[in-house]
Amino acid sequence: MFDSMSELHIFKALADPTRHLVFSKLSEGSFNASQLREGLDITQPAMSQHLAVLKEAGLVSASKQGRTVNYTINPDGLAEISRWLSRYRAFWPQKIDNLKLLLKEMDDD
Repeated sequence: MFDSMSELHIFKALADPTRHLVFSKLSEGSFNASQLREGLDITQPAMSQHLAVLKEAGLVSASKQGRTVNYTINPDGLAEISRWLSRYRAFWPQKIDNLKLLLKEMDDD
């Protein structure tokens, strides 16, 4: 069940620009923390903290292979986001229709 606490964790996790970049990079596949740091000006401990927040929010999964930990996007976390968005999709067509009508009325004046 998707609840407001899950929403809070997910959106708080993704609101940080660095975590958002890390999450976006993970959409390309599996990476370890060092690979995820490439191109970012952050320390290894900072990356570990960002990954911990993403993991706690259910957006990222970790799997250990030898001494290396690889991170991937957790499909269940994406499903949570999708469920949240689906609650609002029903409103979009009506809002767009209302906007079109308003714009047409403004053009007619």
